[in-house]
Amino acid sequence: MSGSREIELKFLCAPRDLNAVLAAAPEGDEESRELISVYFDTPDLRLQKAGVSLRVRQSKAGRVLTMKRGDGLTREEYEASLEGREPPGELAPLRELLSEADAAALEPAFNVRVTRRQRLIRFQDSEIELACDQGEVSGGRLASPISEVELELKSGRPEALFAFARELARAAPLYLSFDTKSARGQALVAGQAAARRKPKVRLSVHATTAEAFQANARHALAQIAAHAAVLRDAPGPDAVHQLRVAARRLRSALSTFRPVVEGDAYAPLKAELRWLAKAFDRARNLDVFALEGLAPAAETGPAPAGLGGLKAAVSAAREAARKEAAETAASDRFRRLMIDAADWIETGAWLGRAAAAEPARAYAAHVLERRRRTLIGRGRRIASGDDAARHAVRMQAKKLRYAAEGFAALYPAKAADRFVGRVKALQDRLGELNDIAAAEALTLGLGLTPEAAFAAGELAGLRVAGKPKLIARADKALRRLREADRFWR
Repeated sequence: MSGSREIELKFLCAPRDLNAVLAAAPEGDEESRELISVYFDTPDLRLQKAGVSLRVRQSKAGRVLTMKRGDGLTREEYEASLEGREPPGELAPLRELLSEADAAALEPAFNVRVTRRQRLIRFQDSEIELACDQGEVSGGRLASPISEVELELKSGRPEALFAFARELARAAPLYLSFDTKSARGQALVAGQAAARRKPKVRLSVHATTAEAFQANARHALAQIAAHAAVLRDAPGPDAVHQLRVAARRLRSALSTFRPVVEGDAYAPLKAELRWLAKAFDRARNLDVFALEGLAPAAETGPAPAGLGGLKAAVSAAREAARKEAAETAASDRFRRLMIDAADWIETGAWLGRAAAAEPARAYAAHVLERRRRTLIGRGRRIASGDDAARHAVRMQAKKLRYAAEGFAALYPAKAADRFVGRVKALQDRLGELNDIAAAEALTLGLGLTPEAAFAAGELAGLRVAGKPKLIARADKALRRLREADRFWR
């Protein structure tokens, strides 16, 4: 079985725009062909859990087995021709991942059938394969359409791949995607609306600081891309929330690794990510107010006078804010941001710095110790400070949590999970207090009738009455965090 490193960018593209992409590309050797692929896994999804895809692709040239693994711009790729009905489990390097029994248990999971229009072009002294795929992924009775553009670097510089992507993006809306056809199929058979992102950042314990940053940044960028796709298709509270969180996680990664990655592109990228996160603030705040403020009021005790008018105003505002959020996720500015961010993460000049090659564990210990110390110090104002002071503590808790989660794979899992759990508990308690503080400003901007404004005031009063108890719970959460073992020591 031959092995290589695949360097590829993938974009979602509407079927009607595929011709515009091809028309915008330079001339080159071109072919069109039908590709039928069957993806395999064990009954307990051993390959999926390992971040590996295994397929057998049928074309006029014969049957080819392909195994891929890895994240980001570069992935490992292994290929071998199959003779007759030779089973995929008999070939290396699957033996590194599967026992003999697991390999024998490999079974078809789903199919992918596409029409591929493919062209090999020269661009900026590099050779790039452009492929436009249209078809579907199917599993059982379920099917989902595929329409995407793939750019694979055959020879030359990765920077040329991003430059070419920008050229094509001027001809048609291209949305950077990290969801492979394998991930799309896995989501389909699992009954998910979109590919489920990996819950944790994967890192080798011997990772360099550069590898740790790239792993965290890729993870966040993939989350942004996945939830933006859901938001464009079917705007909903979860997609808004998760996209906003992912944007803030990426900003936090930039902050965590600032001494290593700061340079010319750092400030503009961080500013654009701040724009992206804030673009979803109103939609998220309205969702929280509706779900945690209005919904309980209708279920407990007599409803305040004017509650119906308040609910109607909030519902209309939510719909408008959600539409704006979907438009943001479909905007040209968003598409440019995604390409620019991926380019900088994968090819930025910061990669040549000596600090980037240092061990990640040493850097992690320094960052986590400093962020914990800052949070504990500011946390003393939870009980005595005002809403603004508690909000500042909450921001420090987020920074510590995101950094701890980003470095967790470098350390024993149980110890890291316990610590992260205590940080999250503090963040949640402070989040409840922040929601109360944000609700008043939110309702003031809704143009409420007097009756609806009265209902909003009644609800605000009830929630404010519960603040002392929430403050005490937050203070207790901080004490428990202070006592938690520091897993990086």
